[in-house]
Amino acid sequence: MKIEQLYTGCIAQAAYYLESNGEAAIFDPLREVQPYIQKAAKDNAVIKYIFETHFHADFVSGHQDLAKKTGAEIVYGPTAQPEFAALIAADGQEFTVGDYTIKAIHTPGHTLESTCYLLFDENKKPHAIITGDTLFIGDVGRPDLAQALTSELTREVLASHLYDSLRNKIMVLPDDLIVYPSHGAGSACGKNMSKETTDTLGNQKATNYALRADMTKEEFISELLNGLGRPPAYFPQNVLMNIKGYSSLDEVLKRGIQPLTPEAFKEVVAETGAVMLDVRHEDDFIKEHIPGSIFIGLHGGFAPWVGALLMNVERPIVLITPEGKEEEAVTRLARVGFDNTLGYLKGGIAVWKAAGLETDSIRSVSPEEFERATEKECVVVDSRKPGEFEGGHVIGAVNIPLDFVNEQFESVPQTGDFYLHCAGGYRSVIMASILKARGYHNMINVEKGFGGIKNTAVKTTLNTPVA
Repeated sequence: MKIEQLYTGCIAQAAYYLESNGEAAIFDPLREVQPYIQKAAKDNAVIKYIFETHFHADFVSGHQDLAKKTGAEIVYGPTAQPEFAALIAADGQEFTVGDYTIKAIHTPGHTLESTCYLLFDENKKPHAIITGDTLFIGDVGRPDLAQALTSELTREVLASHLYDSLRNKIMVLPDDLIVYPSHGAGSACGKNMSKETTDTLGNQKATNYALRADMTKEEFISELLNGLGRPPAYFPQNVLMNIKGYSSLDEVLKRGIQPLTPEAFKEVVAETGAVMLDVRHEDDFIKEHIPGSIFIGLHGGFAPWVGALLMNVERPIVLITPEGKEEEAVTRLARVGFDNTLGYLKGGIAVWKAAGLETDSIRSVSPEEFERATEKECVVVDSRKPGEFEGGHVIGAVNIPLDFVNEQFESVPQTGDFYLHCAGGYRSVIMASILKARGYHNMINVEKGFGGIKNTAVKTTLNTPVA
């Protein structure tokens, strides 16, 4: 069977391309659809269907743009109610793509409309199952995302549905099926996903905590909900965009890659209140940046951090980018629904300085300098996740996770200098930029973060595993 996983590490998302005998299908496409069109053209194939496993929360699907550009039919599972033309499949309904057969299997739990797709090869033998957010490698989908839209769908109700779906619809299938999930490690759609992005169903039955054969429904609900962190604020907004529709990515790009002079850049910020988003490397931001700008570098977990920290997808944004990275930045923002980019600073910081405009910097020290500082009394803020902090931290450090910095400003030291670190040096600079934009200038960034600290006398290691 010719099926290809198209994995995007930034948002830990997998789309799938299936082709047979001149026909193709795309499952859960990203916002930028041209690569799928090019792939089908290379195979001399026509894209016949666009299958959606559910209304996604962590990214905006490219289903509508792809349908408009190819004429392919969008398919959702039972109970889905999109506000655009789509085929709503019945549970068990089959579709043909060339010599292959695709069977829709309704698996409510992550969301009510969640649907998996069982793939049969040319010999009508079950080959693989595309599980969306119903079943991951090592985990299952979180059941608490629909509550932001419908209060009656509590996480306990959906967890109960998920238990039934897994046992009655998925675990009864052949062990040699290949499992193709929508996400891998790093996605906020689950809590314990593996780095692996495929597996056999039989191995998942043997190793995935949620598929234990002797597990009661009550045990399943308890274990699934235990330690489930709060979903990012932008998730419900992405769901609504996937249900209602959105602007074409072509329009978003046209508006977003408008070059701006320093004066025009300033005018846009003054008139719209746009966020000045600097997507360069943290080392460059530390040395020099526009006062009040927010750093979230393209080379890190860019899109999820934008969603988690900027929160409102309608916020206007102007960009400071490395040369030639403007289109990439606008595209990756659009992946998570941030469509209101209004241009970029043409020429970057060099042009800003040449215009005689002010720049700022972040005080930063090497790990060795930080270790020497800890020989005296000093205040340390750790911006890592709670699980990372519990697995080991600098003695006496205060944990203010970057995820929650917008809600925990009262915990930030108000007077006196403090040292700020994360695991490797990326997240701490994001936090420092947010704090500086809010008027805090008393932080000292620790380069390379916790991982760069070699003096074990500075650290305490607990027996709690790192999350």
